[in-house]
Amino acid sequence: MKPIQVTQSSMPGFTEFSEEIRDLWDSRWLTNMGVKHNALETELKRYLNTKNITLFSNGHLALEYAIEAFQLTGEVITTPFTFASTTHAIVRKGLTPVFADINLNDYTIETDNIERLITDKTSAIIAVHVYGNVCNIKEIESIASKYNLKVIFDAAHAFGVTVGGESVANFGDASMFSFHATKVFHTIEGGALTVKDSNIKDLLNIYKNFGITGPETIQYIGGNAKMNEFQAAMGLCNLRNIDMEIGKRKKVFERYVEHLSSIRGIKLLPPPKDVSSNYAYFPVVFDGFQLSRDEVYEKLMKHNIFPRKYFYPLTNSFECFREKFNAEDTPVAKYIAERVLTLPLYGDLMLEDVDKICILLKE
Repeated sequence: MKPIQVTQSSMPGFTEFSEEIRDLWDSRWLTNMGVKHNALETELKRYLNTKNITLFSNGHLALEYAIEAFQLTGEVITTPFTFASTTHAIVRKGLTPVFADINLNDYTIETDNIERLITDKTSAIIAVHVYGNVCNIKEIESIASKYNLKVIFDAAHAFGVTVGGESVANFGDASMFSFHATKVFHTIEGGALTVKDSNIKDLLNIYKNFGITGPETIQYIGGNAKMNEFQAAMGLCNLRNIDMEIGKRKKVFERYVEHLSSIRGIKLLPPPKDVSSNYAYFPVVFDGFQLSRDEVYEKLMKHNIFPRKYFYPLTNSFECFREKFNAEDTPVAKYIAERVLTLPLYGDLMLEDVDKICILLKE
């Protein structure tokens, strides 16, 4: 059986991409906010229905620069049920992550935990939309307003998702999107920040280009996080095909649900009714199933099927944070992390392969 990976990058047709990059051989403008970069910014603003967007070389640096642009200090309340990038960005900018637990409904940050964790050192909440499931945005923004905190949403999983018809790009003070090759929409590597304040957008454009403000003036201590023209060209191609990609993912998602929704010991996360899903992931929690998550994982791999323990381990149990944090402080997150498995899901995954995966699980 051909290996089935947990994901597979969506790709435009070779001819489409070749035509998109053809004029780069004439212009030789390969980076520094060129024609492709600017065109992608414009098209993403339209698609995400948002006012201000800044492109970056990757989502992680986008998050670091958001922290810097908002001049955050002290402590940031966040979740350990996320990819390493979220926590690392906070720590790398000299701040202290304070971990709230997650809820059992959608595995996003438990808002009832947030308020009791706020101290006079708290400057922001960085919440994560998990698997495309959206946080309790209203409650988070209400708490932030009460205590004058900034809100940054890690929306790496939530490209194109809307809540009640409103784009997730427009919530909080900023939202970070990852355009990594494994995401629903990608630019090979890449990322973006959407922000409410146009002044912050201008500042982000300066920060990501070494702090340069003019031909002979460098007013800020910036770095290099610019998206290059080849990345942007891939993004332009993929954006033309994004609705078709999400449509194909939906069929795969629904096939899994058809097979697995009634199996005892397997918990699924159906998309909420008021949220338009991008079908980014298919997480399964093994709770009371005849085998443990790790046993299922091993058995599937023996059949050339490669799911992912995602997210595992929790970021507050990483070796690099040993003795600084304690995963026991977030028991729900720990419980889910030890039982969750994301099954293969991508637009070109054959429904027959989904059937094979599910038959193996049933057996």
